[in-house]
Amino acid sequence: MRTKFLHTIIIFVLVLTFAFPSNTVQTALADSSDLKVTGTILHLREGPGLSYPIITTLDEGDPLTSISREGDWIRVKAGNYEGWVASWLTASTNDKQTADQTLISQVNRLNIRTEPDISSAVLGQLSTGDQAKLIEKNGEWAKIDWNGLVGWVSTDYVTINDLPEQKAKADEPKVEVSTKKVNKDTTFTVLVDALNVRQQPDLNANKVGTVSNGQAFKVLAQEHNWVQIQYNDKKAGWVYSFYGTFSNIEKKASKSSSASSDLESVTIIYNGTNLRTDATTTAEVVERVDAGEIYPIVGAKNDFYEIQVDDKTAFVANWVVTTSSPSKAVTATKKEKSKPRKKGTLNGLTIIVDAGHGGNDHGTTGQRGTDEKEITLKTASLLASKLSAAGANVVMTRESDEYVALRKRVSIAHQYEADAFISIHYDATDDSSVNGFTSYYMNSNQQDLAEAINNGLSNKIDLKNRGTQQGNYLVLRENRQKAALIELGYLSNGSEERVITSAKFREQATLGIYQGILNYFNEN
Repeated sequence: MRTKFLHTIIIFVLVLTFAFPSNTVQTALADSSDLKVTGTILHLREGPGLSYPIITTLDEGDPLTSISREGDWIRVKAGNYEGWVASWLTASTNDKQTADQTLISQVNRLNIRTEPDISSAVLGQLSTGDQAKLIEKNGEWAKIDWNGLVGWVSTDYVTINDLPEQKAKADEPKVEVSTKKVNKDTTFTVLVDALNVRQQPDLNANKVGTVSNGQAFKVLAQEHNWVQIQYNDKKAGWVYSFYGTFSNIEKKASKSSSASSDLESVTIIYNGTNLRTDATTTAEVVERVDAGEIYPIVGAKNDFYEIQVDDKTAFVANWVVTTSSPSKAVTATKKEKSKPRKKGTLNGLTIIVDAGHGGNDHGTTGQRGTDEKEITLKTASLLASKLSAAGANVVMTRESDEYVALRKRVSIAHQYEADAFISIHYDATDDSSVNGFTSYYMNSNQQDLAEAINNGLSNKIDLKNRGTQQGNYLVLRENRQKAALIELGYLSNGSEERVITSAKFREQATLGIYQGILNYFNEN
């Protein structure tokens, strides 16, 4: 009897096991996964580094569960395997959760496309500082709503923030606010299609009307990020200042200020931008602000704008903002050229960064389908940000996927009397075994610059160094300025293509080019 009972229990357990197989386990793993593979393929390795043996190969989109982290490497569980993966080839599975976020463009002429693909049709373009509502984020692409136009943009050239109204709601005081009086001549001009006017500086306050793009109103008071305007002859109301710009602001005297009437305000284009006590990167930080914030200009000093922040002024670098008249920044920088440059900086220097190819000129196409024009732009933009941070006045020959003639690129260098012209490319040849990076020059006055950049690269990237060579390229041959053309590896080599198309490589390569440029000017 006892034996029969035990047999019954065993049979019952087996039935349960086969009735509910590994789905339960798989579901538990799927529910706990917090990462996904973003690279076309990803090697799971025995340790945190490229030198460790490969356990298995993962495909794009595969779920991962993170365990621990060491530098740029993450220890993960992938199915029945456990090992280490490169963090730059993964993304959080929460990337698509984008409720209440806005996107700010960091560049001019940023294409809005029908699909998250660089070959898809262009619907429109964003300018530097333009803001759009973020609908969805998918890897290196973001779906946006820009004044009713819905499409995709590359996340490499944008800042993503909470929606300004959500920020205001979070910061909104729960008690009655005290308003700050402003100059009686101040006006507020609306910069969006439709903006709600409310009875109080509160998102929950009653709406009293709507104002439109281009309309200007007298400013009565300001409170935090809200501005009270004279809505009509009899009514006043509150609007959120993020969606407009101030003008006729009373200028404060500044000893070294040379403000121009054609500059009214700056718009911050990077999160965590420093506002400082003086026009230098070593000055004390008084506040850190996020992309999208707008401040009136009261002066200019060196490569900085002096701006009005509540009841005080502060300085912000001209390379982290956009203004109504960018020519001012160029003028200020050119004046600085007459002053001695401090070693270790690029202050007063004008550098042209040339992203090779663009538009209908795709450049070469790699074995894995990489278009050269796409990664040259990503690399050039990253280099430009490093040079700007060191104090250089950086001019890019193109900031989006557009065709720019070679002679026009050279003419830009001549127009700005550039101190250096750096052209970014990726190489290809019929022999798929050829690999490595090369630095080119044409004229004798360009050789030292090319060699300095080549040395900088050799210290930062692991590719074969093919050295500095003379190259008969138009952007070098016709260029009166000091110029170099860099070929950052071979897309025709499948193994090298995997390496040089990664964000990690672009970071190291641009750091090497930057260091080479800095070393060149330190020695000259």
